[in-house]
Amino acid sequence: MAGQGRQLALVTGASSGIGFELARCCAENGFDLLVVADEPQITEAAEILRASGGRVDAVEADLATVEGVDRFLAAANGRPADALLANAGRGLGGAFLDQKFDHIRRVLDTNVTGTLYLLHKVGRTMRERGSGRILITGSIAGFMPGTYQAVYNGTKALLDSFAFALRAELKDSGVTVTCLMPGATETDFFERADMLDTKVGTQKKQGADEVARLGFEAMMKGDGDVVTGWNNKLRAAIAHLMPSGALAELHRKEAGPGTAKEGAERGPSHPARR
Repeated sequence: MAGQGRQLALVTGASSGIGFELARCCAENGFDLLVVADEPQITEAAEILRASGGRVDAVEADLATVEGVDRFLAAANGRPADALLANAGRGLGGAFLDQKFDHIRRVLDTNVTGTLYLLHKVGRTMRERGSGRILITGSIAGFMPGTYQAVYNGTKALLDSFAFALRAELKDSGVTVTCLMPGATETDFFERADMLDTKVGTQKKQGADEVARLGFEAMMKGDGDVVTGWNNKLRAAIAHLMPSGALAELHRKEAGPGTAKEGAERGPSHPARR
């Protein structure tokens, strides 16, 4: 049964990284949880999250598909969501023309199609109820042309823009929309994106727990956006001032294959979850 007086938070991509830490923030602040990921580790994550005392239900489903999103939502058994933290995402490193198109399509379907379908379904219900909180994990990557991450950065540009537009459409509805825009974060993202031989893949990154805490706090305050960390705030500011061509060249120097000091030999690219 649902915890008496507790609200329900839906968290996607919650098996590890930012998603897991967002779910932990929700649990520690009195939410019951319905969490989802496309891997069996979501069951282990749910066990850890239950230590906070609330109800935690876990679903293994592919959010790149409409069927997977529907399966996730059906697990709520009609209980309305008070918060939706749409965090699931995939990355993909390497040159666009060298990537397999099924990997490209998977990034698009996860980051864009599946995410927007989920937001459409849950957002409508929240608007009808006149209350709800939505957190969308975008990225400062959406501010710059992503040389050697072209598809990923493109999806984040869409999500960053979409979050602000949806927020404006829901003004005075009782539903808030917050865009969490982190930079490079200590998760397995870069390993899964096959970017461990890149400068950005090997440099020091912000902790996922800190990123999640800042995002959760912004969501609870109803803020429109949060860029996490002073370094990322500086990068975001520079991105708004530099010409796109210069930004693309800067990104190539950080994300290009072999830009890490180790100069490790690069293998085939595979889509990566954030």
